[in-house]
Amino acid sequence: MKRELKLSLLVFAIGVFMAALDNGIITAALTTLTKSFHVSATWGAWSITVYTLGLAISVPIIGKLSDRYGRKTLFMVEATLFGLGSLFVALSPTFTWFLIARFFQSMGGGGIYIIASSFVLNTFPKEKQGQTLGMLGGMNGIASVLGPNIGSFILGVTGSWHWLFLINVPIAALLVLFGAKYIHEKQILTQSRMDWVGVTALSLAMLSMMYGFTNLDGVNFIDSLTSASFLGFFGAGVALLIFLYFVEKRVEKSSIDPILPMYLFKDNTFRWTLVFAMFSGSIIASIIFVPGFVEQYLGVSSTVSGYWFTPLALASGIGAALGGRLVDKKGSVFTLLIASSLAAIGFLLFSLWVTTKWEMVFASVLVGVGFGSMIGAPVNVLAAEKAGANKGVALSTTSLARQVGLTLAPTFLAGFIARSYMNMGNVIQSNMKAANIVPAGSGVMQMPAQMDFNSLQASFQHIQDPTVKQVMIDSLHQVAGNGYGGLFTTSAMICAVCIMLASVIGVVRKKQKNHQVNAELNVSK
Repeated sequence: MKRELKLSLLVFAIGVFMAALDNGIITAALTTLTKSFHVSATWGAWSITVYTLGLAISVPIIGKLSDRYGRKTLFMVEATLFGLGSLFVALSPTFTWFLIARFFQSMGGGGIYIIASSFVLNTFPKEKQGQTLGMLGGMNGIASVLGPNIGSFILGVTGSWHWLFLINVPIAALLVLFGAKYIHEKQILTQSRMDWVGVTALSLAMLSMMYGFTNLDGVNFIDSLTSASFLGFFGAGVALLIFLYFVEKRVEKSSIDPILPMYLFKDNTFRWTLVFAMFSGSIIASIIFVPGFVEQYLGVSSTVSGYWFTPLALASGIGAALGGRLVDKKGSVFTLLIASSLAAIGFLLFSLWVTTKWEMVFASVLVGVGFGSMIGAPVNVLAAEKAGANKGVALSTTSLARQVGLTLAPTFLAGFIARSYMNMGNVIQSNMKAANIVPAGSGVMQMPAQMDFNSLQASFQHIQDPTVKQVMIDSLHQVAGNGYGGLFTTSAMICAVCIMLASVIGVVRKKQKNHQVNAELNVSK
């Protein structure tokens, strides 16, 4: 690999790591933030929600702009926006200003991974693309899952949440300087007018749909699908997408450059790849529950439970590198089949086998390698295969599909845990009966109003009778096991769907290849 390509890749890799890290690092400071701004936990969660909404808007637009104005230029713009956004977040005097700054920050962080992947697909030789995309995917995956741990470390050292964001400012400044000096590529830029009507329609559609997803209720998930707060925003998003379709059909016949070229969606491989990307986003969402499982089921202290996430993070980085090499040697479909199978086995082990920390590490490694192999090279290679000059658009659309799964799945999966804790009273009653303990006069406390792990665990400390207390602790362990068991079993089923989707993509590509061969033979005759 040429030295200039190595330097370009290094700059992109640091940018990808920085942007992905910030997406998860804030979770470590949510409690501190809510106290600092004197807001409720519900409002505090908006610090994550508003960033997600910003990503949904910026990702498809940045992909298009990078195809039009150059990946080097857009990378420097994105790094600048991210650095300024981080500075504004750190200096926020009120929570309203904080949320506005987070949205501005997401405008910068959203497109860095897309631009980097597009650069690789347009610049690196084909036999090196899988390996290089795997490395970028590894950086993205490791940063995402290590974010909370690194956030806790910075918070512990500095004692201030402001440094979680101030640390981005000098890094972003260096990325702009190094990007200007070391990123070099030959790119034919689009000269036609920008499709601003399409940009507006797509942005509003994604904002509306993603906000609708945030209104879903994990406990009553099916019922919430029919609620006005979901249907109103989701329906508006769908209506805007239908409007966008007709706009893009008209734009393609004019001199305007469409935000979403419709020819991409005529390709069966691209359409099935988008579906796969959405389900892979759900797998990413499954992984964020591992620290909770370690704390609530395996009994590890909350202060160190996040560190048991490290094996999965490292495994995902290794998996991304291995997956990239596998794409170069065996192809994307084969890689997705192997990756999905490994992740499925790992999640099943979490559900059916894991009872100790080291068994958890083994299952985590399987999930991490599978997840890492999946998120980087294979999906991006498939998405960009027939994109031509619109590789940035293809990759950003795929990333957006993944973001839909990542936004929707946590609410659905968390419902398994919440419903299990709501059944705590019945579990206690059954276990008390099995232990021949009569509830009346046994010292059983009043159940807390909020049925979650921390509330229940705290209430158990007031029980005087050691036998009753042990029954309560065992019941809590059982409830946690039931909740996380359902969650991880469902995650394994999602992986099984990914296996089926990868198989479908393989069949579709084979048919397309046969059709192309037959067409070439007919031409030669």
